[in-house]
Amino acid sequence: MEPSKMPSSDLHASFSTPRRWHHSLSIGGMTCAGCAGRVERALTAVEGVIGADINLATDRAYVTIQGQDIPEALLLRAVQDAGFTAKTIEDPLSEPDDSAVFAHKRLRWRFLISASLSLPFIIEMGVMLTLGQMLVPPLAQWALATPVLIIAGLQFLQPAIRALLAGSGNMDLLVVLGTSAAYGLSAFNVMTWPSGYPPVYFEAAALVTTLVLLGKLLEARAKHATAGSIRALMRLKPRTARLLFPGGEATVSVDTLTPNDEVAVRPGEVIPTDGVVIQGESTVDEAMISGESLPVPKGIDTPVIGGSLNGAGYLHIRVSAIGTDTVLARMVTMVNSAQASKAPVQQRVDRIATVFVPIVMSLAVLTFVGWTTFGEDWQNALINAVSVLVIACPCALGLATPTAIMVGTGVAAKNGILIKNAEALENTAQVQTVALDKTGTITEGRPFVQGLGGF
Repeated sequence: MEPSKMPSSDLHASFSTPRRWHHSLSIGGMTCAGCAGRVERALTAVEGVIGADINLATDRAYVTIQGQDIPEALLLRAVQDAGFTAKTIEDPLSEPDDSAVFAHKRLRWRFLISASLSLPFIIEMGVMLTLGQMLVPPLAQWALATPVLIIAGLQFLQPAIRALLAGSGNMDLLVVLGTSAAYGLSAFNVMTWPSGYPPVYFEAAALVTTLVLLGKLLEARAKHATAGSIRALMRLKPRTARLLFPGGEATVSVDTLTPNDEVAVRPGEVIPTDGVVIQGESTVDEAMISGESLPVPKGIDTPVIGGSLNGAGYLHIRVSAIGTDTVLARMVTMVNSAQASKAPVQQRVDRIATVFVPIVMSLAVLTFVGWTTFGEDWQNALINAVSVLVIACPCALGLATPTAIMVGTGVAAKNGILIKNAEALENTAQVQTVALDKTGTITEGRPFVQGLGGF
């Protein structure tokens, strides 16, 4: 670039525009849209941060800094002060950890145990509806509901406590308050009721906990599926390369390569990184990039892409890009960015979610005060207040859209379709006409005989 040949406006802009820095963080402990909002507010409160995109579905935060870069320790401390855990993501080509797999297995066992213990309550409700008789005695209901709240309820209790310590609320707090109040009132009635069967609500505490846990299980399953899609992209990255040096070659890790190194690629091998052919001729399968099924001819001075498959020729390649500068790394970054981006509908939902919990808790208090004011006993007033809390646990409020985007972009990437961001994905609903390259895209490029006819 020669400054003397640049327009003065472009030259001024190149020096006057502050540089932007980007950091990726893995966040732990987020359970609802309210949690994501707290993390976003904590990060944007750090001086110099101009944007923080929080992806609840993938538990990641993408932070944009303008001007002078900020130490990552400062960002991590801001997240930790908000009541969550955080760690940096150094390499976009590193495979996702197995936390989603472990979370899915743990939730599955908790759900199976909770569902088994809650099944008698479902039968009980059916009997009460048809015969009007109580099938399971109150003490037995108490014994069934207690392990459900201990085993499954811990899933919601810990995040709820973290939210309270941070001076805010979340969906888990609504679940804990509603189920604990129903359980506590039922236990109180069992211990103090003079005679006969007391009014108990153990089934509400157990079934609400189990159903919300089912939602968490489906969420973890979606995360696990998307991690598999990202891993499929990661596996395109070769682990080793044949480094050329005077007198021979040696097999080295791809991570040790530097620009201008020369590597050899034998027939049928995967090209280790982006580069330029300096010797040899071959054809290369670049379907992972372009979707074209036909091999692309390669000769001297033609570029090749890391992760693509060499054909029958022998090539010497000079390395032109490594690490995060390769085409494959940019593909992974694009998929991650698309999953982190927010569709317009999600932005509206997030604004609602930030005030949803305080509004619901206020309505529950008003409900209790209103019923007691107009002559109802405190037990009925409490049950009505608990009903407000329980029916206001729409965990899908903050998860439905990001989970759909996460799964959609992951499956698309696995099938060779890269989506730039969530807004572009949402706008596809308005598309009327799609133009596609025919050969190798909507056809295979390999003609074959379908039938024979004599004349």
